[in-house]
Amino acid sequence: MLRPQPIGPVPEETARVAHAAFRKGHPYLRLADELGALFTDEPFAALFPTHGQPAFAPWRLALVTILQFAEGLADCPAADAVRSRIDWKYVLRLELADPGFDASVLSEFRTRLIEGRAETRLLDSVLGWCREQKLLTSRGRQRTDSTHVLAAVRALNRLEVVGETMRHALNNLAIVAPDWLSQHAPSDWVARYDRRAADDRLPTSKAARDTLVLTIGADGYALLAMIYGVNAPPWLREIPAVQTVRQVWMQQYQLVEGSAQWRGADTIPPASIFISSPYDRGAHYAKKRTTQWVGYKVHVTETCADELPHLITDVETTSGPTADGEMTPVIHATLAQRELLPAIHLVDTGFLDAALLVSSRTDYQVELVGPTRRDYHGQAREGTGFAVAHFQVDWGQQHATCPAGHTSMSWTPAVDKRTNQVIKIKFSSRDCRPCPYRSQCTRSQMKRPRRTITVRADAEFHALQAARQREGTEAFAAAYAQRAGIEGTLSRGIRTGRLRQIRSIGLAKTRLGHLLTAVALNFLRLGEWFADMPRAKTRRSPFVTLMAA
Repeated sequence: MLRPQPIGPVPEETARVAHAAFRKGHPYLRLADELGALFTDEPFAALFPTHGQPAFAPWRLALVTILQFAEGLADCPAADAVRSRIDWKYVLRLELADPGFDASVLSEFRTRLIEGRAETRLLDSVLGWCREQKLLTSRGRQRTDSTHVLAAVRALNRLEVVGETMRHALNNLAIVAPDWLSQHAPSDWVARYDRRAADDRLPTSKAARDTLVLTIGADGYALLAMIYGVNAPPWLREIPAVQTVRQVWMQQYQLVEGSAQWRGADTIPPASIFISSPYDRGAHYAKKRTTQWVGYKVHVTETCADELPHLITDVETTSGPTADGEMTPVIHATLAQRELLPAIHLVDTGFLDAALLVSSRTDYQVELVGPTRRDYHGQAREGTGFAVAHFQVDWGQQHATCPAGHTSMSWTPAVDKRTNQVIKIKFSSRDCRPCPYRSQCTRSQMKRPRRTITVRADAEFHALQAARQREGTEAFAAAYAQRAGIEGTLSRGIRTGRLRQIRSIGLAKTRLGHLLTAVALNFLRLGEWFADMPRAKTRRSPFVTLMAA
């Protein structure tokens, strides 16, 4: 039960001891004085019941949660810090003798945020306060980057996935339907599924593994047949672990004449929907350059004005295989709702392409700045021939003119391998075959060689060409250099917070953890800003420092 109470000042004895202990000041103390009563009970009232045992003040739970994620503490150490640390008592406005609360309250508070769809409430409150204090403005410069997030489950190979899926389902059924399972489960399943399906416990020979794969497949189909039989209780089919068995078996096996057959690697679903672990169905296998992981991806956006504190304005958590470019419009839509859209958005290549250059400008009046993908055609890649940039394209007349002055013969709309709308422009072999520049234009050995170029739609083509020309200027280098600062933000979130290794399972809890980490980083940066602490500079190795001197 929640009974909102007015927020009083910091207790006199707590303030006296805190200021005596921190004679040179402390960011937490300074920020607590500046924030005042930022969080109150009223915004959280709908998350608590109207009757029952009195609840610990939600505004205090919000601050404890922020401090907890700022220092990367688990629930028990965070509850101990409330009881024992002077700086925390000052922020929470508690008496020195206050006994605090049980650690389970913190987990319950996070659950209330998720169930009440209030995950962004803390971040929105901090950003709103910063706007009122003129510490955060729209239409400035912001930067975005992403990093991988490891799920709180083991990475499993395909054999381990089916073994653990079967074991997970049996353990769940043993809890919720013990009588039914004991009557239907074969006795040989005990030896097969009593221990975790770890790779070092599985057969080593390929023949034995192939046999085990088919045996597990037959067991899974037998279990599903029992559960979906006419005499089985219908509610068994609604158990999440049972539904996971059904989905995993659809992905990993196929029935051939009533027998389970292992699917080939070329017939399994893509990583974006492939279940990599029965314990966290939202965690998927992903790969970025040389990094491979099972889990999620987090996209962080922050301000980067030199005269103001750098504050995180948006955090998006996605499945691991999600491409960065898919999140660019999502980030802009979220920032538009918060009225925090930048005028210039600094991103790397993954967040930018020709279509995004146009849509960001037309839909949100945001200029994306970053390195574009290079022209992958041989002439542009090697710099020894005529690339697309050397051709003059007339969109009104729907034709192109080559460097030799010949006009194209066809103009065909198409879709490329990235599903982008493009135009394929072909020239006549009558012009290309006798052309003196043919070796610089096409390497075709056909009897009737001709050049074909592929370009984007009108607006996208010109936006991409303009962006590529801009990349060679000193102004671009100076502007894009600011994007590197987001790497420091990700590093701090990983080292001191829980940005990369969330202890919870599932996308919803992982997303909440990232949002709370963002609030905690803003909390730390605001405290450092009010305490006049200088920003950390990029560290340089002793060798580089020596040579620079």
